[in-house]
Amino acid sequence: MKKWILSILICFISALIIKAQDTSKELRISIEKGESVWAGVVMDGHLMPLHEKYSMDFYANNKSNQIQPVVLTNKGQFVWSEEPFKFEITANEIIITKNLGKIISGKQGTTLKEVRNFVSQKYFPASGKMPDELLFSAPQYNTWIELNYDQSQARILKYAKAIVDNGFPPGVIMIDDTWQEDYGLWDFHPRRFPNPKEMVHQLHQMGFKVMLWVCPFVSPDQTLIYNSLKKDKALLLEKNKSTDIWKTTDDPIMIRWWDGVSAELDFSNPVAVKWFNNQLDRLVNDYGVDGFKFDAADTRFYPAYSLSMGNVIPNTQTELYAQFGLRFPLNEYRACWKMGGQALVQRLHDKAHSWSDLQKLIPSMIIEGLVGYTFSCPDMIGGGLLSGFEDESKINQDLVVRSAQCHALMPMMQFSVAPWRVLDKEHLAAVKKAVEYRQKFVPLILKLAKESAISGESILKSLEYVFPDQGFANTIDQFMLGDDILVAPMLNSGDTRDVKLPKGTWIDDLGVKYKGGSTIKINVPINRLAYFIRKK
Repeated sequence: MKKWILSILICFISALIIKAQDTSKELRISIEKGESVWAGVVMDGHLMPLHEKYSMDFYANNKSNQIQPVVLTNKGQFVWSEEPFKFEITANEIIITKNLGKIISGKQGTTLKEVRNFVSQKYFPASGKMPDELLFSAPQYNTWIELNYDQSQARILKYAKAIVDNGFPPGVIMIDDTWQEDYGLWDFHPRRFPNPKEMVHQLHQMGFKVMLWVCPFVSPDQTLIYNSLKKDKALLLEKNKSTDIWKTTDDPIMIRWWDGVSAELDFSNPVAVKWFNNQLDRLVNDYGVDGFKFDAADTRFYPAYSLSMGNVIPNTQTELYAQFGLRFPLNEYRACWKMGGQALVQRLHDKAHSWSDLQKLIPSMIIEGLVGYTFSCPDMIGGGLLSGFEDESKINQDLVVRSAQCHALMPMMQFSVAPWRVLDKEHLAAVKKAVEYRQKFVPLILKLAKESAISGESILKSLEYVFPDQGFANTIDQFMLGDDILVAPMLNSGDTRDVKLPKGTWIDDLGVKYKGGSTIKINVPINRLAYFIRKK
């Protein structure tokens, strides 16, 4: 009875602390020496914990990845808002300005885990659902790097057959941009896909599930579609400036994005939502497609001089686009706003084929889980930018292997460039061994994913999260899979690395036992992924 009363009292006091700091004005939050700060900016994960002079405006920013309006510290402090705000870090303060809505701040517990779990449950609770299990249980295969802008039925079937023939397990295959006739004309290109239904059937027979790349853009060259959507004001409109007065026209705004200039669907208009849903449903019903890779819809593609039917801010357009994915267990997003806790796959933005970008994977994945995007996928193995693979003589085979090893014990693992095509026998064997590492841990990964769907707990965690007050705030080259598996992949061109072990007893992948609470140096040959299991 006394414990029950004490629990109620603690919750009441916590509520008072939070309520006392509700504000819509500038807010200054003191941070003590040694207090570290993280925020919902996945693209800046490698900069966290954040240092003095860092600033971020959540409104329509150019961060082409997931964002979440939250700030957390490892001393239990937090900031949350349902609307965008700007914050900056000084030597001893977090300064909140330019807030478009009510700012809620407070303190809950004294560790990163305590405050994160409180904020998660209160502001972005788990939905109870998770994406398709195949996204976790087998590697994913994206056709982007391998086929780039030359997607075709013949080349996709050849790629899929090569996956199986080279001893890789079938999984989800994602058919990327240019399978379609045009942006907005969401049908298979008839010349390059003579029988798409048969292609999907063959892929299913081989053990794959099939996803298609889509985006919210509509080419003005598709006159019938464009004019029909324009008539219903289902496209973002343009504002014209005359002196100091904004005048609205009926002309859709033309957005410049990486594939040209297009009109953009306004998802605050129910007509646009219905039209886009109809396109997706038709692809599922007519061809047997299993799901979609929802690309673009970054907040930066919704400029201030555009007008929507709902008069919503750019961030809301990004959020509305994310809701389409909730209809499909097979989904993927690269840009998102305020959708933590939902059954959506969130992939990191495209990385270069470089060691420096490989080193960004772990800290960015840590932030994804920390701010509620727990069903996370690192970028494509070896990198997701075409430029890194245009000159095959410059492909770094060690980098491809180390990238595969880094992916292997993360929530998801995604290939694009074909390792059997660009690697020699030794390096290909090392990549296949990385897949074997993953298959060994698939039961645990699935267990953690299912638990995350209920609790919202991260699958991949930082050491600071699991082992507070042991000096791990700045450790961003190791991660925890759950609470008991410490993963320490190679992230540079060497074959030795230091590993920081938390207190306790640890047994590595070779069966060697270590006493924790110290830093050890280990040898990591090209075919080894070092991990350590905590002995309880």
